[in-house]
Amino acid sequence: METNKQSGTTINEIAESIYRISTPVPPETIPGGFTFNQFLVVDEAPLLYHTGPRKMLPLVQEAINALIPVNSLRYIGFSHYEADECGSLNNFLEMAPNAEPLCSKIAKMVSVDDIAIRPAHALADGEELSLGTHVVRWIDTPHFPHAWGCGHLFEKTTKTLFCGDLFTQGGHEHEPLTTSDILEPSEQMRGGLDYFSQTRLVHELAEKLAITAPQVLACMHGASWKGDGATLLRQLGGRLAGGV
Repeated sequence: METNKQSGTTINEIAESIYRISTPVPPETIPGGFTFNQFLVVDEAPLLYHTGPRKMLPLVQEAINALIPVNSLRYIGFSHYEADECGSLNNFLEMAPNAEPLCSKIAKMVSVDDIAIRPAHALADGEELSLGTHVVRWIDTPHFPHAWGCGHLFEKTTKTLFCGDLFTQGGHEHEPLTTSDILEPSEQMRGGLDYFSQTRLVHELAEKLAITAPQVLACMHGASWKGDGATLLRQLGGRLAGGV
């Protein structure tokens, strides 16, 4: 569903009551084109995962309001501290008086509690949080793909992994949910920008995510993906470790 005709912002369901908000940025603005995606979990305690950068705030707010009142948000979650992850954090905290930032313990300690207008709800590695029907689990993945406080959120009911900058795909024209290959396009993107850290623990961290056996990968840039997520994550780990 298109929520803003001028920007092309859309909101689409990619798993039960989990919605992808996506704003395309054309090649005239970002070479090759790009997308910024946020994810809304509609439940008793609604969760917005990624806020998008501040300049996109009106577009994200408009898309959320197409489904639920933005002031009903309970959690504003993100993988790590970066503008497209949490640039509009305080704006959403002002709009939603009961909302809390949701992040890793490291992110809370080194960044979030310093800049946020309310203290963060930090999750330890493996800790779970009920949103109502949905239950999310936090997985610490420091420096995978980047940032000490990095981690990923896994939704157990739908087996959706909110995988942040993993599997970033370039281009601004993507379907909301695909079964086509996203590893090769994401590897092309990584090869050109080298935005991954040089951690030596790529196999271990990729396996840590793979054992959740995700069936949907909710990517912050590009299309979300449906399929055997465990295999794809292990293939990514192999590439990062220097394999084919």
